[in-house]
Amino acid sequence: MAHVLPVLDLTDADTDPAGFRARLREAAHDAGFFYLVGHGVPVEGFERVLRLARDFFTQPPERKNEISQLLSPQFRGYSRLGGELTNGTVDWREQIDIGPERDVIEGAEGYWRLQGPNLWPAQPPGFRAAFEEWGAALSEVGVRLLRHWAVSLGAAEDTFDAAFADRPATLMKVVRYPGTTQTAQGVGAHKDSGVLTLLLVEPGSVGLQVESGPDEWIDVPPLPGAFIVNIGELLEVATGGYLRATRHRVLAPPPGTDRISIPFFLNPALDALIPILPLPPELAVRSRGVETDPDNPIFNTYGENAWKSRTRAHPDVAELHHGITR
Repeated sequence: MAHVLPVLDLTDADTDPAGFRARLREAAHDAGFFYLVGHGVPVEGFERVLRLARDFFTQPPERKNEISQLLSPQFRGYSRLGGELTNGTVDWREQIDIGPERDVIEGAEGYWRLQGPNLWPAQPPGFRAAFEEWGAALSEVGVRLLRHWAVSLGAAEDTFDAAFADRPATLMKVVRYPGTTQTAQGVGAHKDSGVLTLLLVEPGSVGLQVESGPDEWIDVPPLPGAFIVNIGELLEVATGGYLRATRHRVLAPPPGTDRISIPFFLNPALDALIPILPLPPELAVRSRGVETDPDNPIFNTYGENAWKSRTRAHPDVAELHHGITR
């Protein structure tokens, strides 16, 4: 299958930084999605986390439910098939949500209730160590991209650093989409609520689609050794809409097949305010403004976006632990 999104090589940032930054900026302006190679994460790491994911999901339901998200006020752990919603409709996937390993804040209100510990599976062996290492490696890649974006937009290289310096609220999902004829929705059309996403997709799988225009969707198959990268709502806010978070979705696989994917969401601290960049005139005239949607307000404080997203997606956890009903 052809790859229609741009392919960026992070090693070019060392040999041709100006050229790489221009390509990075325009990829996020035009499509909001691109492939990233030359990122320095070894292929052995790709294979390891995908293997551990498959090993976890082959376990019986009672074993997986030992870390059920219903046990976690922080929306961590295993979400059963059909346990998540997008746009009010059930997504056909099962998954584990993993965030930063931190202590609960006693008496926390609002988005601070998202801070706390993970629920780690007892099996397969090495799961926690592998995914903690994976998260650390991808955080480094994500911060490097943010620094290049800042310079490409006429700002100082460290413009975004402060938002990630203390208690960044990164999030990983370990996802399996089983084959089905019951629904077409693996996950419904949405934008990511944070800053940027680095996605690992199992080789040979299909289903991810990116919106290229009103009701127009393009397929985004995996590229060997590459991450699929997209920007989130907060980079749209930071650039006045010059960089645009793009809606995307995943189609449910056909019967007899399934799909593993591992998205990593680079997010700042829950209380971080993303800086608004004063764009150079030649870029400012091409800014489209932040897209407004009364059903999906975008906040420049990350925690507000995260709380909005989590309570909508997991209404059972929101009601059980936080008394929120929709």
